[in-house]
Amino acid sequence: MEGQVKKIPHRKRFVGTVVSDKMDKTVTVRVESLVEHQKYHKYVKRYRKFKAHDPKNLCKEGDRVLIEETRPLSKTKRWRVVTILERNIGRDVNIPTSDTADDQQ
Repeated sequence: MEGQVKKIPHRKRFVGTVVSDKMDKTVTVRVESLVEHQKYHKYVKRYRKFKAHDPKNLCKEGDRVLIEETRPLSKTKRWRVVTILERNIGRDVNIPTSDTADDQQ
């Protein structure tokens, strides 16, 4: 057994957008692909959704992430987040409203 190099399996990787981060340590990632229509020979967008493992809950809705195939982590989770490529800048920010506006009426 000495001298043998353990072969690392080739794993699929996709870039997608986080559409849901409501679960604990899990995000739903939407991956977009272009497929040529057989009859009309135009390109059509196709979407697939994957559940990916996010152990530190760093991903937020709208982030672009790189996901990689991994062993089954739960019934539907077979992917993990490798890195966050781009943060969603247009994310809704909770701005506290002042109570003084209500008192003036």
